[in-house]
Amino acid sequence: MHASISECNMLDICCIGHITLDKVVTPRAVMHMAGGTAFYFSHAMRHMDVKYGLVTALAKTEMQSVTDLRELGIEVKALDSKHTVYFENIYEENQDNRTQRVLQKADAFSVADLADTEAVIFHLGPLLADDIPTELIKNLFGRGNVSCDAQGYLREVIEKGVHAIDWADKKEALQYIDVLKVNEHELEVLTGIADIREGAKVLAEWGVKEVVVTLGSMGSVILYDSEFYEIPAYKPTEVVDATGCGDTYMAGYLYRRIKGDAVPDAGKFASAMAGLKIEKAGPFTGTAEEVREMMKR
Repeated sequence: MHASISECNMLDICCIGHITLDKVVTPRAVMHMAGGTAFYFSHAMRHMDVKYGLVTALAKTEMQSVTDLRELGIEVKALDSKHTVYFENIYEENQDNRTQRVLQKADAFSVADLADTEAVIFHLGPLLADDIPTELIKNLFGRGNVSCDAQGYLREVIEKGVHAIDWADKKEALQYIDVLKVNEHELEVLTGIADIREGAKVLAEWGVKEVVVTLGSMGSVILYDSEFYEIPAYKPTEVVDATGCGDTYMAGYLYRRIKGDAVPDAGKFASAMAGLKIEKAGPFTGTAEEVREMMKR
């Protein structure tokens, strides 16, 4: 971690990202729910003993989801946006076949939006390529540690359809990112390399200090300080809902890193937290103690 400042109004961890409206269509039902990295990460942070805050942007009509988070004791700065991000996910009988559309986009975040927010770690959770500009990443890097989930930078909306793209600004932006989370597919898109370790090394060469590669049921691999750490997956008793697992993992990881854990210990905690999350529908609502119990299983 490259910066540490202590001030009374300083957050330990600040997440920046849009809360979404998610419409989930399956052969059996149509459901509406809140979603997005900001939503899942915030819930996962709720019972952790750190000073946490969320900066989000949404339309006035969706303020209820912010009210709900505040009622849970989560500090939220809600910026006005013309629209709220609205994702539609249509699943076929085979759950692996998903059609994703974006019916509305929210306003991007700017340097001015974050001018009065101070944190030791800023965790960026973009959902689409233009949510969080490189200029803002640079600005935050000058003020704290920057963690980022790459997935949004690899998604573009063309006529409401979601299309996979490469991160246009990656070479510049990654110099200003301390911790980057990718899955194996995102790693290959960014680097052109299918081999996990070789791909992670390229991201490190581009400036990322901690490369976190999540591999679903295969666990995760973290590259830090030229050292690879293999993190096991903690098997859930049953798989109920995998949505938001990566966000839950990162919440656990950054929580333990800011508490002073070494990378492998933080990784194991994060992995156990994600394993617990899968056992229940909706966001993670557990405690650090429950995660520790999972780690003993």
